[in-house]
Amino acid sequence: TALKEAKRHLNDKYHYVVDLDLEKFFDTVNHSRLIELLSKRVKDSRVISLIHKYLSSGVVVNGKLEQSNQGVVQGGPLSPLLSNIMLHELDMELEKRGHRFVRCADDCLIFCKSKRACKRVKESITLFIETVLYLKVNKEKT
Repeated sequence: TALKEAKRHLNDKYHYVVDLDLEKFFDTVNHSRLIELLSKRVKDSRVISLIHKYLSSGVVVNGKLEQSNQGVVQGGPLSPLLSNIMLHELDMELEKRGHRFVRCADDCLIFCKSKRACKRVKESITLFIETVLYLKVNKEKT
């Protein structure tokens, strides 16, 4: 479990943590980037087309249909799957860099051995998230 994994990192002397807060994650998932990531793994274009239609179908707010090119419905049946597909790129980047981390949905803890390391990790991973995933890190809460 995530809790056991976090405890293991702390026991391994990773006593400093970057508590990564993605600003309005479910509301800001970029559809184009998500479809691009899906297309790498799903080869059936009909499935991709169906998911694209699902994403772009819009939502009803105060009785009006609102179209959007970003966001996944929080609590929607596909939202956990789609958010994990999007954030799997973050997982792979953190692993590639050799970081210890625990992620559950859009909540991510990155474990470090010093404050200075945390500061460096926070800056570099924020750049990755904002330029590669087109998501926003809440700098006040992170």
